[in-house]
Amino acid sequence: MDIKAKKSLGQNFLKEESVLKNIANSIATNENDLIIEIGPGKGALTKHLKNKNSYLVCYEIDNRMTEILKKLEDDKTKIIFQDFLAANILEDIKDYDYENIYIIANIPYYITTPIIKKVIELPKLESMSLLVQKEVAERFSANPGSKAYGSLTVYLNYYFEINYLFTVKNTCFEPIPKVDSAVINFKKRDKKTDIKNEELLFKLIEDSFKMKRKTLKNNLKNYDWYKINEVLIKNNLPDNIRAEEISLDLFIAIANNLA
Repeated sequence: MDIKAKKSLGQNFLKEESVLKNIANSIATNENDLIIEIGPGKGALTKHLKNKNSYLVCYEIDNRMTEILKKLEDDKTKIIFQDFLAANILEDIKDYDYENIYIIANIPYYITTPIIKKVIELPKLESMSLLVQKEVAERFSANPGSKAYGSLTVYLNYYFEINYLFTVKNTCFEPIPKVDSAVINFKKRDKKTDIKNEELLFKLIEDSFKMKRKTLKNNLKNYDWYKINEVLIKNNLPDNIRAEEISLDLFIAIANNLA
């Protein structure tokens, strides 16, 4: 059954077997764990995930894949034809007695962040491996001081330990996209307990990166600069520092001092 990729869905089908195998192996699951696959497409990766013998729930938005994917269903594998962003995940998985949740997805750039934000607070989430554009993977895994480091990087680091696993050449896809992709893994961190005001922390991070070329001081004119500078002095940092040079821990220290 020859199904052509839909541009409107941002579809690019991964066809390289060795890469599919490596993505499946990027999560270490046992038979009592639950894997959620977002966008199985023609089921190329799904077949490798089934070999892990974990519970497997797949969300596919493209109904043209019904005939192909339905053949993969069994007592441990369930295919749901729905937009993942509109799904009630906890309702869909309530009948499974699982230990941890693992997420795997090959997703177009424009829904990467909404998907991450949807699952960030999912109970029992252990880790997720996402196949995304290389540039996006570099942004997510960037370190302070690098050009790719931004507010989203800091926000994600609050919840996850992020690792850039490997690059996937554009020629591994059908049709061939313009850019290379990469697989990135997000391992859930334990909830931080030393935060005085989480809302303030997230607002501070967002405001700090408002104008990337500007210094922290210029971006945070509506904040108590004396309290911010106290933390900078304590860490031997200049007051003309930019947000992209500041680590998550330092943002936490500043937010706590402001709180």
